[in-house]
Amino acid sequence: TTGASSNSDSSNSVESMEDNPDGGCHIYRNGYYGTGISVVEGILEVNIIQMTSIQMTESQAENSLVDFVVTCQGSLPTDVCTVVSDPTCQVSKSVVCDPITITDECLLTIRRAFEEPGTYCINITLGDDTSQALASALISVNGGEST
Repeated sequence: TTGASSNSDSSNSVESMEDNPDGGCHIYRNGYYGTGISVVEGILEVNIIQMTSIQMTESQAENSLVDFVVTCQGSLPTDVCTVVSDPTCQVSKSVVCDPITITDECLLTIRRAFEEPGTYCINITLGDDTSQALASALISVNGGEST
């Protein structure tokens, strides 16, 4: 579109011009368009309110499990993704995404496994069809215990 109509009314008239590379002539097109806009609230905020290490028996000690309690504001999410990265949050080590069903209050517990002790950056993303929101935290996992 090279320019909109200069009519002073509120119509949605558009004028466009295209060059024809073969003949050097111009093609003019005039018309009207319409559209609708839907405003949705979306997921406004995500917070990690608690991180708890799950105690394992000696035979289960190959992975350290941590529960993350997460809250959100706004619309209810339909999926959750967790990205586990190095302490600088630059190098991703694993990504896990799961569908979730929340029917009332946005409060959920996400359990994730860590293969070895260390410090990790955790990004938890809650999403729905129209929005996403992210919360991040650093966690130190030490042989089945986290801080």
